[in-house]
Amino acid sequence: MTRFPDKFLWGAATAAYQIEGSPLADGAGPSIWQRFSHDPRLMASKGDTGDVACDHYNRMEQDVALMKRLGLQAYRFSVAWGRILPEGTGAINQPGLDFYERLVDALLESGIEPLCTLYHWDLPAALDDRGGWLNRDIAEWFADYARVLFDRLDGRVKKWVTLNEPWVITDGGYLHGALAPGHRNIFETPIASHNLMRSHGAAVKAYREIGAHEIGLVVNIEPKYSASEKPEDIAATRRADAYMNRQYLDPALKGAYPDDLPEIFGEAWPDFPASDLDDIAQPVDFIGINYYTRNVVRDDPTQWPLRASAVTQKAATHTETGWEVHAPALKDLLCWFKDRYGPIPLYITENGAAFYDPPAAGGNGVHDPLRCDYLNQHLGAVAVAIAAGVDVRGYMLWSLFDNLEWSLGYTKRFGIVHVNFETQERTLKDSATLYSKIIASNGLS
Repeated sequence: MTRFPDKFLWGAATAAYQIEGSPLADGAGPSIWQRFSHDPRLMASKGDTGDVACDHYNRMEQDVALMKRLGLQAYRFSVAWGRILPEGTGAINQPGLDFYERLVDALLESGIEPLCTLYHWDLPAALDDRGGWLNRDIAEWFADYARVLFDRLDGRVKKWVTLNEPWVITDGGYLHGALAPGHRNIFETPIASHNLMRSHGAAVKAYREIGAHEIGLVVNIEPKYSASEKPEDIAATRRADAYMNRQYLDPALKGAYPDDLPEIFGEAWPDFPASDLDDIAQPVDFIGINYYTRNVVRDDPTQWPLRASAVTQKAATHTETGWEVHAPALKDLLCWFKDRYGPIPLYITENGAAFYDPPAAGGNGVHDPLRCDYLNQHLGAVAVAIAAGVDVRGYMLWSLFDNLEWSLGYTKRFGIVHVNFETQERTLKDSATLYSKIIASNGLS
């Protein structure tokens, strides 16, 4: 038996637009994902939207009961900004705020600790109309929104997250156009990234004035391994690491951007005021790490703007999203973080895999041996990192439910709970049963 620390926190994670449904209910304002998913030119899985999703907005009490049944100790969820402030700023929409208060109370009554993410990609459309993440004013808009939730829920919520995966927001939303708001503009990309980080800093500042518990940042990062010892491959690997990993962690934790970024962005890299970096580098209580795969990198001048591309490991297992399953890289990543940034408390805030599951569960449930193996392997890697001195305090599995996988719609299933999207029936997969046993024993057998 591999045991985890006594106070290790076991949970699962979701995001508002992916599971809630009813995105315009009770006075909520539309988000950029409401717009994006209803535009057939943009969605890879045409016709799939978040209008119903897992119908969690109407089934919240039953879903919390299911979490309790599984033995979850924590639940990481996100708040839809437009449910709280339909215009992004200004008047508070009380029914939207009430929904999250009911959710938090239901979790606490079930002995489940809430981890609240303020922003998981669903910017109010009204703010996008005012420039969104390209408008410097958004840092204060975000802080004002955060204050509403801090005022109402701090104390019952003791762990807050400012942003989820700023790299995905900008790489998918502003550089490649694959995610909302669907822009393709290299000049916009570093501006959006910078304003996201300024917003993170502003929200942390606001929390220090109001809150009494913990607040942190969640990043998706992955270790970058050079495909060879060639200098050009090593340089490409350094650029890839700077672009995905250090672009957000360095300003948040070191108060500076990596030197590689002006090389990557060229003339599109702005000269940011030094005072902005001071505002960004607010002390945080923890960092959340979302890990899915590693990246083996080679030099590739045809790939803009990184001049680097990933080398597919053909002998490996790959998920339905094409990601290599390589658990040892998670241990490498956690140790790299400690070596670079010091002994900051860490949570694994997302880790999981999409494998094929049928649309409807059979009479014997849903058997997902690949996901079970993925879970065992990656938790083993976390245990090795903890033994090596990395301060990992919890694990939030992605995801609790099959859900809307953003522009891929309902074609990719990450959940340990199967959802029949026609009937909304929930069925535990074998991975859910396995995870429940891991939680109960606080370890791996």
